[in-house]
Amino acid sequence: MIAPQTRLTDALRVLVDPTRLRILGLLEQGELTVGELARALGMAQSRVSNHLRVLRDARLLDERHVGRTTYLQLASSASTGAPTDVSSRLWSALRPEIRSLPEFPSDMERLQGVLRDRARGSADFFDRVAGEWDKIGIDFRTGQARQRAAASLLPSGLVFADLGCGTGYMSRGLAGLCSRLVCVDRSQGMLDEAARKIAPYAHGCQIEFRRGEMDALPIADGELDGCTAAMVLHHLPTLQGAVAEMYRVLKPDGRAVVLELAPHKEQWLTEELGDRHLGLESRDVMRAFERAGFTDVRLEPVEDHYEPKHSGGDEGSRKSTSLPLYIVRARKPARA
Repeated sequence: MIAPQTRLTDALRVLVDPTRLRILGLLEQGELTVGELARALGMAQSRVSNHLRVLRDARLLDERHVGRTTYLQLASSASTGAPTDVSSRLWSALRPEIRSLPEFPSDMERLQGVLRDRARGSADFFDRVAGEWDKIGIDFRTGQARQRAAASLLPSGLVFADLGCGTGYMSRGLAGLCSRLVCVDRSQGMLDEAARKIAPYAHGCQIEFRRGEMDALPIADGELDGCTAAMVLHHLPTLQGAVAEMYRVLKPDGRAVVLELAPHKEQWLTEELGDRHLGLESRDVMRAFERAGFTDVRLEPVEDHYEPKHSGGDEGSRKSTSLPLYIVRARKPARA
């Protein structure tokens, strides 16, 4: 066993370097790829990688791999309120002082540029594929998942929202269940397709189309009786911002429903359908709802599968795969 003083010495050696402190300070803001981190620091990626190796060895970083891309975030032991190892405890003590680093303002300015480019690139991708999305991105085996998620928002005659509506797959089922439906998507191309496809299903429902981000919804506080996000969260860098927004826009006792992909290994979905995560663990989604303040968080199995088609060749020769789904339901507490 390594002596405690040796562990302390090693931890001090890791965190004495200002570049490594800057890296941790940037990752405090959220998950970044290695390339994004290098841009935010204004450094060559090779130089940044050397520091990342040191931080990883000190158990201050977690990383995940999607294809050839590496995503970085603070290790859970470093981001919790009660870290247990020496490096994490030292970082916890140093965290409030990061703003005093002379490079901090420039780092934050470059980071905002990185995040703007990321958002713009994602929106551009979905704008490009909006016209073809129904052919490549919304094939399901039975359609039962849509009906199950929609039925979870009953009773009817209320105000619902379809968050990340895409071309209106969920909205077509919701339109007949509420008096007003708010459709939100970051891509104007998707909203235009949704408006065209949902119109035949309106049946007297007032339908509104609003462009916006999942972590900054264009919806007023407490405007909704219910909301759903179907096949959306695995496109996002993190869950918490979107789930917190869902909580904000719901009325007391309002319901939220998420339809999601279980973890899988189909890496081609990252390029062809813009997936950021290869599915999500249901426990992580449930934990995000609980942290946001929701109660009655429940997991429901779905007797349906997602069946996207791999591109290549003509449409008739595209090969599809079958991926399992699940539903997470939650409720915003009623007023005391």
